[in-house]
Amino acid sequence: MAKEELVKMLNKALELEHAARIQYLAHAELVKGINAEPIIARLKEIAEDEKKHEEMFRELIGSYLGGVPSMGMAETHPAKTISEILEVNIKDEMHAVDVYTGILEKIREMKDELKYEYFQLEHKVRHIILDEQEHIAELGLLQGK
Repeated sequence: MAKEELVKMLNKALELEHAARIQYLAHAELVKGINAEPIIARLKEIAEDEKKHEEMFRELIGSYLGGVPSMGMAETHPAKTISEILEVNIKDEMHAVDVYTGILEKIREMKDELKYEYFQLEHKVRHIILDEQEHIAELGLLQGK
């Protein structure tokens, strides 16, 4: 039963990553102005990170937990200006860190039950959290904070 709950949590994470990738790519197309190129490049680079996270979550769900990876997508958040784009994405990255920290806590609670999956699950989710925290810092730098 607990594994099914973990699969549900990981599927929510997968849907967040799918939405994030689509959102970053869409927002990259809206950036204009004298400093547009480095911001566009960074948004597209983060989108690639999110794609890798999607792949990791799919693998954890399917290969390690025997679940069915979601094909859904979480809600996306529109933005028009560079300032709005950065602000929306920082909020979304913070939300992702909060969700993934909850997943990491659940994995740690289930350590005995996940005897043969634990280290992969713990390592990959922790790695994704580190990436998301890096995105928060980098987007903050682009904001000038």
